[in-house]
Amino acid sequence: MYAIVETGGKQYQVEEGRYLDVELLEGEKDSKVVFDKIVMVVNGKKSKVGQPYVAGASAEGTIMLHDKSKKVIVFKQRPKKGYRKKQGHRQGFTRVMINKIRTSAQKKTEEAASEE
Repeated sequence: MYAIVETGGKQYQVEEGRYLDVELLEGEKDSKVVFDKIVMVVNGKKSKVGQPYVAGASAEGTIMLHDKSKKVIVFKQRPKKGYRKKQGHRQGFTRVMINKIRTSAQKKTEEAASEE
């Protein structure tokens, strides 16, 4: 089972038990995060596509770490003018371990089990 999640203006494929590097999120290490903008959920041959999001679906995860990616060098030069400029940039990211992908049907069965 996997899902397509939208966060930080990008879409990512997530699976339970795998980690994901996304744009920098707020929150401490080992805190929970919930992605509720699920574009698509695929479970074997069954799939649900949202318009634009799947109603009642969510992906839960745990923040593993906050870090910066490798440095990207930006070099600008104008020929015959003596203009050179060198800059570096390191984009921040958050690594999230996906614990659970839930659909609306799973939420209903969990709520029924918790009421009993």
